[in-house]
Amino acid sequence: MSEIDLRALVRGLPTGPGVYRMQDGQGKVLYVGKAKDLKRRVGSYFSRALNGRLLSMVSQVANIEVTVTRTEGEALLLESNLIKTLQPRYNVLLRDDKSYPYIYLSTQDPFPRLAFYRGSRKGQGRFFGPYPSAWAVRETLQLLQKLFPVRQCEDSFFRNRSRACLQYQIKRCSGPCVDLVSEADYAADVDHTIKFLDGRAGEVVDELAAAMERAAAALEFERAAVLRDQILTLRRIQERQYVSGDGGDLDIVAAAQEGGQSCVQVFFVRNGRNLGNKAFFPQTPEGTDLSALLSAFLAQFYVDKPVPPEIVLGAEVEDQALLETALSERAGRKVSLRPRVRGERARWLDMARGNALVALRARLGSQAGYAARLEALRDALDLEESPQRMECFDISHTGGERTVASCVVFNAEGPAKSDYRRFNIEGITPGDDYAALHQALTRRYTRVKSGEVPFPDLLFIDGGRGQLGSVAEALQDLGVLEGVELVGVSKGPDRRPGTEQLWLLGREAAVILPADSPALHLIQQIRDEAHRFAITGHRQRRAKARTTSVLEGIAGVGPKRRQTLLRQFGGLQGLARAGVEDLARVEGISRQLASDIYAALHPDVIGD
Repeated sequence: MSEIDLRALVRGLPTGPGVYRMQDGQGKVLYVGKAKDLKRRVGSYFSRALNGRLLSMVSQVANIEVTVTRTEGEALLLESNLIKTLQPRYNVLLRDDKSYPYIYLSTQDPFPRLAFYRGSRKGQGRFFGPYPSAWAVRETLQLLQKLFPVRQCEDSFFRNRSRACLQYQIKRCSGPCVDLVSEADYAADVDHTIKFLDGRAGEVVDELAAAMERAAAALEFERAAVLRDQILTLRRIQERQYVSGDGGDLDIVAAAQEGGQSCVQVFFVRNGRNLGNKAFFPQTPEGTDLSALLSAFLAQFYVDKPVPPEIVLGAEVEDQALLETALSERAGRKVSLRPRVRGERARWLDMARGNALVALRARLGSQAGYAARLEALRDALDLEESPQRMECFDISHTGGERTVASCVVFNAEGPAKSDYRRFNIEGITPGDDYAALHQALTRRYTRVKSGEVPFPDLLFIDGGRGQLGSVAEALQDLGVLEGVELVGVSKGPDRRPGTEQLWLLGREAAVILPADSPALHLIQQIRDEAHRFAITGHRQRRAKARTTSVLEGIAGVGPKRRQTLLRQFGGLQGLARAGVEDLARVEGISRQLASDIYAALHPDVIGD
């Protein structure tokens, strides 16, 4: 569509709010934007001077599609969803698809359980969070175990205990599974846990102090000492984690820009406690300032996450009133954006800005080092230019069992983990690594040949000349050997890191790089990543097979009963610990079948 046609299209646009999508000649979306007045906003691209980025974008536009909405708020939410789905080249792109973890308390149980939780929060019980990472949740759970010994075991494990487990022995649980604690004492620990997670640690300290004085007055000095240690631990936590004395839920969002890249740092504060922070590195078009960056980040970040009532910002944002309205509608209550704060919040905002800059510089430094290693690799292998896409294969098995091949991908920026692939190898002689490689490469590069994935510039194989020949044969069969450099990486004579030998197709002698060579360090990183990815896949496959293989051989235990048994006892280990009586209590398991299951799981035990 010519510029004249585009101008005619603009003249026919409505004047209400909505979202527009600019597309190139192949129909690919270049940019998604929102507008209070679609006709005026889209028309401005053809009636005013544009900066270099917008000029480049508009020169590629072949079509413009619009969606009319009722309000600006609806347009903002639709824009955020479309940006996440379509990933347009000229938008600020936030890649953060994971859900955030919570701490879950099963308050409906007589002896409630604390647990790590990720997913929909529609079930019964209390949810505390969100936390910025799984590590932050686990650290908090470990801390709570030391303070208040509320159980964290699976319900199936809890219901089938006949004696206290190791957690009781090391004083991380009070042993409710075998009635070693009364419901009243356990309820007190649960109450203290809830108050702590709700940010009311001060109340907990007061209650523990009163209990300590009562214990001392009753000459229960050991009990008083335990309470004293709990109080000291809680006070140290308060000093480290509290943002302010008034509590409250808020996020602190600050950004930094340097070297053509951006970092957004978010601190999560719930009930007055700092739950941790997380750095994001959105893809940012050239010329995007802090205001536009934060505005785009907020719209995308909170589209599928809980919104706190207050968000402290490191800069003024575009359309602040519109963002507040849209976020308030999503949260079901008022949400305030505060770019200007004082006191404690100002100090935390400075910390967030500092963290954003540190994280960004660390990333830039890492990328600069990676670029230097890429150049060194080009020189070491005498390549015409630095490789833009490298792949490495590795094979993992145990005595030929459950063979898995891995393929890891590195591009100009580092590991491209979304492109990693594993292949379960079947139909070969156990332990035949050459055949395994041939099968994996054939499956991988059949897809490459069809255009589903890009072809690499450089292909590494964990192995020597024999593996390299097998790879070349597979690629030759596919007709894709031309245009790719093959490199075999084998360990040196003494198998020490730094003595690796590099085998290139068509060369008789191996290339040996110095141990301190940046090129060798990059090759080692790629090979080790392929090895790790292969071993992880093999172990998962082997564990899955061994989990089900024993049960699969028992007559009368089909897929549904296997699933029920594993769920009831928390996996094969819990199932193996269960007795015949425990097994017979499971719905659908007769006494005779329970005996058969027990015998299959304990082949060395002599029956009656």
